[in-house]
Amino acid sequence: MKLVTIDDIDAAARRIAPDIVRTPLLAAGWADPDRPLWLKPENLQPIGAFKIRGAFNALGRLDPGVRARGVVAYSSGNHAQAVAYAAAAFGVTAHIVMPEETPTVKVNATRDRGAQVTLCGAGERESVAAELVERTGGVLIPPFDHPDVIAGQGTVGLEIAQDLADVAAVLIPVSGGGLASGVGTAIRARCPQAKVFGVEPELAADTAESLAAGRRVDWPVAQRNRTIADGLRSTPSELTFAHLQRVLDEVITVSEAEIRSAVRELAQRAHLVAEPSGAVALAGYRAGATPRGRTVAIVSGGNIEPSLLAGILSGDQ
Repeated sequence: MKLVTIDDIDAAARRIAPDIVRTPLLAAGWADPDRPLWLKPENLQPIGAFKIRGAFNALGRLDPGVRARGVVAYSSGNHAQAVAYAAAAFGVTAHIVMPEETPTVKVNATRDRGAQVTLCGAGERESVAAELVERTGGVLIPPFDHPDVIAGQGTVGLEIAQDLADVAAVLIPVSGGGLASGVGTAIRARCPQAKVFGVEPELAADTAESLAAGRRVDWPVAQRNRTIADGLRSTPSELTFAHLQRVLDEVITVSEAEIRSAVRELAQRAHLVAEPSGAVALAGYRAGATPRGRTVAIVSGGNIEPSLLAGILSGDQ
């Protein structure tokens, strides 16, 4: 299996530069002085999440004639918005499959970007998307199981290495594994001294179990869907798992209460709106499992239902 390289990520960075925000590192001055913390706020991207990077790289790599047939994607939300946004930029049609339990804010945002959205039952995303590919002739842009998507997400790690070359630890949310695969690859190449940590909810800790077992362990969809972190309910593919085995030093698991606390901390201390999935890296930092030294936590997304955010901030949810 051919894994993504730092050269792939460098090329992706050049390709997508005109279309993304190069997010800064924000110093968290209130953090542990023994583990000074910087936040990488990917919630500031045009679609509110890092997924825009992989979408633009994947679409940009398509032959123009192929791309003109349109694209198909399946996603719980942020990849859906990213593909819809990139497709509109390229002037092509996007068909997006989303689970029925997807937060309304993400479904509406995807439709607002011009995509045709098809809702489906839990665990049916891939099969419904395959039917759309067959019917429309569009090209499938998967949320993580593709080298071009992984390389695009890896540009987050490239920017971290450029801005904080002596970083000691990088914390990355893990779900399907595309972000951790790409960022881990970039950090290993450019900051070999750094430790790379994946962070996932205890209620969707299939990656932690899989890495411990040395093979992919499939958790049922209903089991993974228990977590409030709706963007972290996928499971790694063979491609991403191969990357994760190579680039992750450890996976930290966090409770639902710790995730909610991290959402509140980001809002109140950093003035950043983060969805639960985007806050898990900070929750992992708060768990205290990382080494002394400069640390970066990736805030991967900020697309949260206003009512849920209000409930978390008030302590009611």
